[in-house]
Amino acid sequence: MPHHDDQVPGYRHAVGIMLLNRQGQALVGRRINMPVTPAWQMPQGGIDPGETPIKAAMRELEEEIGTCKAEFVAESGAWLTYDLPADLARSMWGGRYRGQRQKWFVMRFTGSDADIDLATEHPEFDAWRWVVPETLPRLIVWFKRQLYIDILTEFREHCRCTDLGG
Repeated sequence: MPHHDDQVPGYRHAVGIMLLNRQGQALVGRRINMPVTPAWQMPQGGIDPGETPIKAAMRELEEEIGTCKAEFVAESGAWLTYDLPADLARSMWGGRYRGQRQKWFVMRFTGSDADIDLATEHPEFDAWRWVVPETLPRLIVWFKRQLYIDILTEFREHCRCTDLGG
């Protein structure tokens, strides 16, 4: 279950982006490294040393979906965390973190679908699509489900979310 503390040791500092198109749908990508259980998620990634969260969010969009054609709409009021399952925590990020501490942003996509290009320098997704925000908790891996419900609850006014039951 996500914590909403500002100071949580053992978590990788990161950002997440709810990128919304003109119809209010959210962009999700299918993770390349999840062959058994397809994992669809919104763009996210680590914050580099000396980088602000908003700059990290724009960089992550460019690195993960090949474009940063987006405008800032809103920022989460708190940092949100999630825990990795123990077996993943031992293998991801050199075993240094138990999960991530993320600042989330809502951004409005200002480009066209043709601007999205997953063939980036270090691809993370092999497919992408626009989805109704309410479906996000059903698409994400189980250990991030509550985080996505919390994000939808906070950003409800920006994405016109109605049913957040997951």
